[in-house]
Amino acid sequence: MPGAADRSDTPLDTLGESEFADLYTEHSRAIYYLALRLLSDPQKAEDATHDVFLKAFRKMNQFRGESSWRTWLYRIAINHCRNLQQAWNDRHMFTNADDAVWENAAAKTDSPLRVLETKELGQRIQKALDGLPAEYRLLLLLVADEQLSYEQVGALTDQSPDAVRGKLHRARKAFTVLFEKSS
Repeated sequence: MPGAADRSDTPLDTLGESEFADLYTEHSRAIYYLALRLLSDPQKAEDATHDVFLKAFRKMNQFRGESSWRTWLYRIAINHCRNLQQAWNDRHMFTNADDAVWENAAAKTDSPLRVLETKELGQRIQKALDGLPAEYRLLLLLVADEQLSYEQVGALTDQSPDAVRGKLHRARKAFTVLFEKSS
């Protein structure tokens, strides 16, 4: 069985269920967090993650190997989440139920003041992200959170790396303005 590094070269007719299970194990957490940031709801993100891998399994024969499995899965996830967002008209990144993300982010040794500062900073960041257009939010998420290259982001969003670089510059400037206004 090929390792994770070799998987993008694996012919589709030889990718068995156990190898697909390895692919799921390797990428499901990242796909979940991407869906969570795009959908703002842990349950919806979990459902979307399962849907993405189900679609990938059903459409494996359409994977041409021109990109990595990761890029292909991200593309499916982004498209799926966009479709869900349109159906739900839900444009927020986090719900009130997700306040626990910020509350639980502190280390046990942090003082109560530090915990409060961390929570407030997280809320300011989220408020600034929520104020951005969806495309800017997605670009920032893919580059900052997922640490994808401009080329990978371009492949996922059907843009050239130069277009990604330019839009990302504008997204960072817009984020900075919104973040400073939230203080």
